[in-house]
Amino acid sequence: MKIFKNANKSIELIDVFLNTIDQGAFIFKEGVKNYLLGNRESFVDNLKTLSNLETEADISRREIENLLYNQSLMPQIRGDIMRLLEEIDNIIDLSKKSLFQFDVEVPSIPAALNQDLIKLTELSCSAIESLIPAARAYFHSPENVKERIHRVYLFEREADKLADAIKRKVFQELPITRLSEKFHLRYFTLHIETLSDAAKAAADLLSIMAIKRSI
Repeated sequence: MKIFKNANKSIELIDVFLNTIDQGAFIFKEGVKNYLLGNRESFVDNLKTLSNLETEADISRREIENLLYNQSLMPQIRGDIMRLLEEIDNIIDLSKKSLFQFDVEVPSIPAALNQDLIKLTELSCSAIESLIPAARAYFHSPENVKERIHRVYLFEREADKLADAIKRKVFQELPITRLSEKFHLRYFTLHIETLSDAAKAAADLLSIMAIKRSI
């Protein structure tokens, strides 16, 4: 593709960056599950790994940015690419902050919510995991972006529905008397749900970028 002429190194670095985000989603999913199931040692390992991945992602993004600007690569779409990478980098930042809050605040979560929260985490992470091949397609096979991006929206919608159901269960069904505890559970549900929203925001930008490339 002419627009990516002499940009192979940048695209390789972007692939590495996307792999890091993908790994981060998997580790976040495992971290939430280990917290809910009381696997403290594994949870701490997940937290450390996710923190390292978040640092790696930041370094990769800066390296890509420097390469694009210093070598004047892809000037027509460079700004769009950097905005996309920032949106995607925000996902792993949110993942680390969310998992860190579990460690700091140690929320007491009723066992009755475990499976719902695990499912919500899986849906949010599926939205992220669906974003990765769509973003990769932009650089390798842009005609496939639209086909792959719809899964991000599918998982984001399902995550929203389940998050709403969890909040209703917390406030209307579970025998929790203290309002502060209900707010705390809603807060952590929102933390997990927000990851799918971040994936959707990146997907929205990617969709616009794909349209611009097709014009």
